[in-house]
Amino acid sequence: MSVKKIDQVASIENLVKASPGPKSSDARRADASRDHVDVINQIFAEFELAYHNQYRKAYPDEAAVKLGKKYWLECLSDYPATLLLQATRELVKTHSYLPTVADLVNVCKRGVHLFGLPEPRQAYLEACRAASPKAAQKWSHTAVYLAGKNTGWFELANKPEGQIFPLFEYNYSQLCQRVLAGEDLHYQQDKALSQETTSPLSNKDNLSRLEKLRKDLFS
Repeated sequence: MSVKKIDQVASIENLVKASPGPKSSDARRADASRDHVDVINQIFAEFELAYHNQYRKAYPDEAAVKLGKKYWLECLSDYPATLLLQATRELVKTHSYLPTVADLVNVCKRGVHLFGLPEPRQAYLEACRAASPKAAQKWSHTAVYLAGKNTGWFELANKPEGQIFPLFEYNYSQLCQRVLAGEDLHYQQDKALSQETTSPLSNKDNLSRLEKLRKDLFS
C-alpha cells in the first residue's frame, strides 16, 4: 500500500462517528461500534505494555497502528466488547508472544468461563438437581437459575433429557449472550412464609396458602 493510501486511512476513532438523527436502531449500532473502538484501543494499549519489543516490531509507526486497529475492529466486531477485553487479559497472562486475531477469537469462543458461566450441560445438570425452593439455592451463576425457570422446573424434572435439554440449552445460551454483552442478571428471592398464625385459617385461605406453597416449590 502506498504512503498516499495510508495517509487516506481514517483514524479508528472516525470510523464510527454517529450520523445526526433520532436514536434509531442504526444509532444503537453506532453506540456498540464506539464501544468496540474503545476496546480495540485498549487492547492495543495493553499489548504495547505486555509485548513492548514485539509490538514495536509489528507496528513500527502510527500508520501501521491505524491499519492494525482498523483490521482488528473489522475482524472482531461480532464479539461483545466486554468479552474481547476479558479475552485479551486472559491472553496476556498466558501468551509469551504477541497474540494474533485468531488467538483472540479462539479465547472468545470459549469465553463463557471468563465470566464464571458453566458449560451448558453442567448448567443443565445443576438446574435439574437443585432442591426446592429453587430461588433460595446457591447457584453457580444467576444465568443457570434463570435458564431453569424459563425452561420450566416441572418440565426439567419430568421430561427426558433428549427432549428438554435443547430448550434449556437455547434459553441458557440467550442468557449467556446477555452476560457476555455486559449485563448483570438478577432475580428476586421470595421471602419465607411466616410460621405464625393468630387464628385458624378459613378453607379459602388454606387453599390460597397451598397454592402459594406449590408455586414456591417450583419458583
